[in-house]
Amino acid sequence: MIVKSVFLFLAFMIVLGIFGKWRFPGQKMLANAKCPKCQRFRIGKGPCVCEKGRP
Repeated sequence: MIVKSVFLFLAFMIVLGIFGKWRFPGQKMLANAKCPKCQRFRIGKGPCVCEKGRP
């Protein structure tokens, strides 16, 4: 009985993970928050560190 409940729980978590990747809210906004040159996340509205000329 315990093995069956653990298996059902794991199957449910896998299904949630598949649908979570498929319909992740805010995925476009996260992609736009990255710098196109260095792929780091930008914080705020200013330019990225690589565009400022700092190491």
